[in-house]
Amino acid sequence: MTPDAQTHPRISFVLGGARSGKSLHAETLAHQHAMAHKNLIYVATAQIFDDEMRARVNLHQQRRGPEWTLVEAPMALTEKLQEFDQPDKLILVDCLSIWTTNLLMNEADMRAERETLIGYLAKSVSSLIFVASETGLGIVPDNALARRFRDESGILNQMVAGVADEVFFVTAGIATKIK
Repeated sequence: MTPDAQTHPRISFVLGGARSGKSLHAETLAHQHAMAHKNLIYVATAQIFDDEMRARVNLHQQRRGPEWTLVEAPMALTEKLQEFDQPDKLILVDCLSIWTTNLLMNEADMRAERETLIGYLAKSVSSLIFVASETGLGIVPDNALARRFRDESGILNQMVAGVADEVFFVTAGIATKIK
């Protein structure tokens, strides 16, 4: 028997620039698919180090309703996804770019982390929505760490887009389906 669209786990990927509306679009997608899922899980990768980041996190929290369960995963993303991986769950990860930053700042093995995540996606029974910044559209950064971030983020984005069922690019609050 072939799984139908409501029971088949889907992977959606939402890319865009800073303040493009990508998180809001991902949350909208989650609500559109919520009928097939009893539980909405929001996996936050951000760590709050200052008031500006606290304000960003508060904005995201205010938009979400009480139906969301918040899970924090600044580093151990794949492990947290595995912990909540069940067919009745829709998991939104916001965002892979911040996760990449966290891994770089902690000198993690980026290749191993990417491969572990992509390997998990092939086996997941949850529907997943990933959010990431598209960082390759700007100028070449002037320092090695920023260039490495751009490169690592670009590689991860390509890998996730490659396994995703659908990919959206968001500009000025307008989402365009590119896959």
